[in-house]
Amino acid sequence: MFEPLVHERLAPDESAARAADFDAHMQRRRTTRHFSPDAVPREWIAHAIRAAGSAPSGAHQQPWTFVAVSDPLLKQRMRDAAEAEERRFYAELITDEWREALAPLGTDTVKTHLTDAPWVVVLFRQSYGFHADGRKRTHYYTQESCGIAAGMFITAVHTMGLVTLTHTPSPMGFLGELLERPANEKAFLVMPVGYPAPGACVPSLTRKDDAATVVWR
Repeated sequence: MFEPLVHERLAPDESAARAADFDAHMQRRRTTRHFSPDAVPREWIAHAIRAAGSAPSGAHQQPWTFVAVSDPLLKQRMRDAAEAEERRFYAELITDEWREALAPLGTDTVKTHLTDAPWVVVLFRQSYGFHADGRKRTHYYTQESCGIAAGMFITAVHTMGLVTLTHTPSPMGFLGELLERPANEKAFLVMPVGYPAPGACVPSLTRKDDAATVVWR
């Protein structure tokens, strides 16, 4: 079943202005590890999650669950578990090439962002779903779908004047247990959300230009 597409075709000048404004807006987006503990209303996080949920997904199966955590004790448990995994990662698993790639970003085993930020949003990927009668239902393109949803969540957070960090503890299996998620849900991305701390810093980096990332044919 289909329904009419609701779409407003803008005047060319308006499209051009919106494109340039959005480009400039997103060029100001930065990732920081320095969060203020200042409160952020739950409603704002809900808006960002709903925006993320408008992402396209394979067969429209929307294979994601967003778990938004504000409880200080639970955030501390998440941090303790993440730091334990990160210590093992840096001691046993990381390659010299990977360590060199991370060096400019200042990453280490201390994850203060998990307890400083007022919210930690964990995106879980539903590797499969269920039919109404309980039978397993195959989900398609779950990695791609969740990646798009994550990008839209990050964009929404930036648009409302907040900051976030994409954190992927290695491995992330502990999150399913801590957050009591079912077996079909796998942690995909951890995103603390809040205001930047006073004096927050970001790495001094430049983004690739169009010549390095775009091919016109």
